[in-house]
Amino acid sequence: MASLVDQVYRSFVISKFFSRGWGSPEQLKRLFDFRKNIANRDTCMKLVDPNHRIIIDKVQLDESGECKLIDGHFRSPFSDHLPGLLPPCAEDAYFQLVVPADGWKSGQDRPLCVQMAGTGDHHFWRRRNLIARPLLKDHGISSLILENPFYGVRKPPEQFRSSLLNVSDIFVMGGSLILEGIAILNWCEREGFGPNVMHGISMGGHMASLAAVTYNKPVCLVPCLSWSTASGVFTQGVMSGAIDWKSLETQFFSNSFFKDELYKIVWSNSDEAYLAGKEFVSQFDPKSSNSDNQAFSSLTMGQSARDQEKNLFYTLTKFLKERGLLKILPDLSTMTTSRTSEVMTETTTVSGREHKIIDFSSMITGNSKAKVQKEAIQFMRGVMDEFTHLKNFSKPVDPSLIIVIAARDDAYVPRDGYQPLDHIWPGCHVRFLDGGHVSAYVLHQKLFKQTIAESVARYREKYNTDGTLKAGSVKSVNFPSETDKKVIEVLGFQNAKSVNDSSQRM
Repeated sequence: MASLVDQVYRSFVISKFFSRGWGSPEQLKRLFDFRKNIANRDTCMKLVDPNHRIIIDKVQLDESGECKLIDGHFRSPFSDHLPGLLPPCAEDAYFQLVVPADGWKSGQDRPLCVQMAGTGDHHFWRRRNLIARPLLKDHGISSLILENPFYGVRKPPEQFRSSLLNVSDIFVMGGSLILEGIAILNWCEREGFGPNVMHGISMGGHMASLAAVTYNKPVCLVPCLSWSTASGVFTQGVMSGAIDWKSLETQFFSNSFFKDELYKIVWSNSDEAYLAGKEFVSQFDPKSSNSDNQAFSSLTMGQSARDQEKNLFYTLTKFLKERGLLKILPDLSTMTTSRTSEVMTETTTVSGREHKIIDFSSMITGNSKAKVQKEAIQFMRGVMDEFTHLKNFSKPVDPSLIIVIAARDDAYVPRDGYQPLDHIWPGCHVRFLDGGHVSAYVLHQKLFKQTIAESVARYREKYNTDGTLKAGSVKSVNFPSETDKKVIEVLGFQNAKSVNDSSQRM
C-alpha cells in the first residue's frame, strides 16, 4: 500500500518539473549514443584520466572543532566528452570532504563515504549534519559530499529550485555523476582513502548505484530508498504529479523526430521480447513437467476456450510483470474485437481467486487527448529505462558489498512490476523498512549510517585497502556470515535476511 504520508507530503510541492519539455532532440540523440559508452565498465573507465586534476580550495575546522572541512573542485569529465550539454555553471564539480580534525593514526585505514544528493538536496549542509558528522564521530568514517549538476552552485539561474527544466537534464546529471564518481574514487585511492562507500538517498541512491557499478574495483554501495530504474518514479509514483505533462505532450507531437527516430530507439526491445517469449512458451510446452505448466493445465481443464484465453492472458501479463517487462506488450488500443475487449476488462478465476485482468481501459484511445497522454507517458517510461535502468549497465565487481535499503510502502519509488535489484545483481543484500519514503528518510537516518558502517566491515573482511583479496578470501561469499548475523541483530531490520531468501524479493 502506498504511504499516505508520501502522498500528502508531495502535495505541498507545487512547482513543476520539465516545463521546457524533453530537451533538444539532437542532444537526446547524443545522450543515447553516449549511454552505450558509459554502460560498459571498460569503456567508461577510459573516459576519465586516472590522474584527473582535483583542486583543493579551502581547509578549515568546523564549528565543533571535531572535524576538518576541505572544499575542492574539478572540471567534470562529462564536459570533455559531450561539450555544451552541461550549463557553464555546472561544468566544474564541487565537493566538501569531512575528515578527522587530528588526522589518522599510522597504519590505520581511512574509510570514506561518497555521498550523492537526493532530490532537493542543495549544497553540503544537510548531508554534512545528518550523515557526515555523526558518521565520523560514531564510526570513524569520513565523507566526501558531492554537489550534483543543476543543484547548489551548479544550478542554472533560470531553473526554479530543484525543478529541472528538461527531461534531458536528468540524463546529463546522471552521466556527469558517473564520470565524476570515477574521478573522485581514483583521487581517493591516490590520497590513501579506503574502504570507499558510494551512498545516497532517493535519487542520490540511484546516482550512487550508477557510479559504483561503472568503477573497476570493489567498492561498497548503500543505496537507500531507490530501486532498479527511475521510470516508475516519473510515470507512476507521486512525483509523476509534479511533471508538466502538457509541455511534454506538445513537444512530443509537434516534432516528428521524437516519433520517427527517438521512439524507435527507445522501444527497440526485440531481443528482450524474444527471450521473454521463448521462456514463456517453454513453460507451457505440452511435454514440459514445469510446475507452472501443470498448475495452468489443471486450472483450465474443462474450461471453455473463452475462459482458457482469459486465464492465459492473465498468466502472460503476470509472467511479464514479474520480470519487469510489461512495457513490451503491444498497443492494445488497436485490438478492437469484442472477444479481446472482454479478456482485457473482465475478471478471471485462478487458483480459486478472482483477479481483475490488467485494466487497459485508461489507455484505449477513445479520444485524441487520451492517445496523446498515453504516448507521452510511454515515451517517458522508455527513455527513463534506457538511461537509468541498472540492467543496462555493467554488473558490480562484487555484489556482496552492496546493501540496498527500501521502504515497503514507498509511494515515490514504485517497485511493483519492476525488476528487483537482487535479480540484476545476484548476491547483493536487499532489506526493507516498514513505512513510506518520507517516514523512512525522517526516522531511519541512524540506520542508514549503521548500514554504511556495516558495508565497511564487509569490505575489511574480504579485501585489503587497495582492493586486492585477502588471503583465504573468495570473490563470492555465501551470507549470512558472522558479520551478517551480528549487524542484523543490532540494526533491527524487519525480516532482514540474506538476499537469497525468497521472502526478501518483491
